[in-house]
Amino acid sequence: MRKAFHFASPRERYQCDAAIVWCFDNRFEAALKKLVKRLGLAYYDPIRIAGGTKYLASPEQERDRQFLLEQIRISMRLHETRTVILMLHSDCGAYGGLNAFENDSRREAEHHRQELSRAAQVLKSEIPELIVNTYFVDFEGVWETDSEVAAAVRTA
Repeated sequence: MRKAFHFASPRERYQCDAAIVWCFDNRFEAALKKLVKRLGLAYYDPIRIAGGTKYLASPEQERDRQFLLEQIRISMRLHETRTVILMLHSDCGAYGGLNAFENDSRREAEHHRQELSRAAQVLKSEIPELIVNTYFVDFEGVWETDSEVAAAVRTA
């Protein structure tokens, strides 16, 4: 093995401020970074899979949901995570992109709001002690989809 470059990383264990369930579509990377900064998250566990929150709300197979739930449980066990942020974004290929909504961005946003609500319900029923916050990201901004849950995250 050959060292590619030097990097000093802290060795101390950390307590996670949140686990973030998010898609791996890089077009929205800046939005994720800004949200993390705005929420003041020092440490977070990114759980990035195609479609992200879709795995909780409407998985193609039940094993997909169980996989994601297990990743969240691991974050809780290893990093004492108590908050999960669920995110969906516009033009997500896992949902068929904006074309699946006949290029109607309002219809797409409403569908994803419902998916986020369904995913939060699933997560809370499986792991009731979690605080769950939900966001929809489009090409113009990041939208809170449940301000009541968001308020709980800010005060926790």
